[in-house]
Amino acid sequence: MDRPSGPPPAVIPGRPGAPTRPGPDVRPGTDTRPGADVRPGSGGPMRPGPGAPVRPGTDGPVRPGLDGPVRKGPDTPGGSPRGTRPAGPGETDSEDLPEPPRRRVKGRRRATWTGAPAAGNAIRQAAYASGDDESAKARSLPSAGRNLPAAIGVSLGLGAVVAGSLFFWREGFLLLIAAMIVVGVWEMTRALAVGGARAPQIPLTIGGVLMAGLAWFAGPDALALGLLVTVLASMLWRLGDGRAGFLRDAAAATLIAVYVPFLGGFAALLAYPDDGVARVVVTVVAVVLTDTGGYVAGVFLGKHYMAPSISPKKSWEGFAGSALASALGSALLVYLLLGVAPWWGALFGIGVTISAVLGDLAESMIKRDLGIKDMSNLLPGHGGLMDRLDSILFALPTAFLLLSVLAPGS
Repeated sequence: MDRPSGPPPAVIPGRPGAPTRPGPDVRPGTDTRPGADVRPGSGGPMRPGPGAPVRPGTDGPVRPGLDGPVRKGPDTPGGSPRGTRPAGPGETDSEDLPEPPRRRVKGRRRATWTGAPAAGNAIRQAAYASGDDESAKARSLPSAGRNLPAAIGVSLGLGAVVAGSLFFWREGFLLLIAAMIVVGVWEMTRALAVGGARAPQIPLTIGGVLMAGLAWFAGPDALALGLLVTVLASMLWRLGDGRAGFLRDAAAATLIAVYVPFLGGFAALLAYPDDGVARVVVTVVAVVLTDTGGYVAGVFLGKHYMAPSISPKKSWEGFAGSALASALGSALLVYLLLGVAPWWGALFGIGVTISAVLGDLAESMIKRDLGIKDMSNLLPGHGGLMDRLDSILFALPTAFLLLSVLAPGS
């Protein structure tokens, strides 16, 4: 059969009944017969073999893998936008296909305020009930970061034990000091082991109990001597494990001996005189007022943080509240129990506040350096015993020195 000669007739793409042509941009001299072998990228059109389907609305064949399934849209009758093809036999429309999973980008999550607030924050609860999340976030009070009812219950329980031993059995208070030293040495030894230090627990425990007895029966000079003996015994005990890490472990043992039994021994020095009960009471009350005043002022007024890298929630406003509460309470209590002028009692309260805050920061620094949250989990709402005694341990020698000057006793 003879082929028609001459150029092909003009064709308007998309017109019904229009004949199809192999594709656009056919170079002169290119073979356009069906089934011809044309390589992609050679400049010629892509032509499938005989019987290939033709895209509706266009003048080219369907290219497998290049023309996606039909997508319904408002711009094309029947839901076939320009440049797409209808779904073929055995294929599924794109609206029926499941959405491909999205890859999560690694990054830091931002804390969001969602869900009902915890009980106890009336402002946040009211804002949440009204549906005003933004006002709730803006006006919500900061959290103390601990179980407050459990913390109060544990504090009252410890206070009852201390008061019972002081008022009803003075020697029982010495046993209580020794028991707290044993627990504190155990907690500190475990905590420092997280950082790789192996402090010898047995000589530290025995030496700690000995230091408390020396302070009670022989005074401050014997307490200092007991500290020296405890440190030397710990170093000799550690030599049995070899030279590796000796300096690190010896430093850890010295820290524990000073921090727990030596500072704790000043409680025995305070309680031993005839008016020792009053001395212990004014010291403990000053520390309690320091914690309470700092907590209340920090929650409601805290804006300027004191040491955010060590204790993120401790603020200068909280410190001012601690000093004010301790000064007022100590001025009254020291005058009533020890007969000291109120202004000297206020000075005593401020001194206890400064030492208590430093003790709290010191323990926070140790825990931050070790990467732990609490020394242990013995006390609900507090963590470990050392988490409760951190302020008191630093306040004891300060109170002993101030009361030795302000109210010298027998």
